Amino acid sequence: MNVLVVTSEPVSAQQIREAVGFQAESREMQVMVVAPALHESPVKFWLSDADDAIDRAQAVRAETVESLSDAGVPAASDTGEGDPADAIEDTLRTFPADQVLVFVHGENDARYREDVDAAELQSRFELPVVVKELS
Repeated sequence: MNVLVVTSEPVSAQQIREAVGFQAESREMQVMVVAPALHESPVKFWLSDADDAIDRAQAVRAETVESLSDAGVPAASDTGEGDPADAIEDTLRTFPADQVLVFVHGENDARYREDVDAAELQSRFELPVVVKELS
């Protein structure tokens, strides 16, 4: 199973397995982690102040891949566009996902453009999409 994971915070293999309901051996799951360069606020977005967002995205993807590797889950990663839907679209050009898993902050902690709609993404990409709130 190929799982495209979109997250703005580091996540573990256990969080991914629970979110997709995947109980098979770790080696049967291939994961592509994309950390979108989400801005803290619309002001930073509109001022094109992306340095902090990109740095944060790079740290998130590296930490997540390390955690997955330690759990025996094959994973690759990349940073993505500041819009999660655009990041998904870009990644699907090179990674044949069977499912998309998007981790988001709760309503009070959400970053700019982090509010994604699973049904909209599922319709757009014609793939199962699960949106899980980060805890």
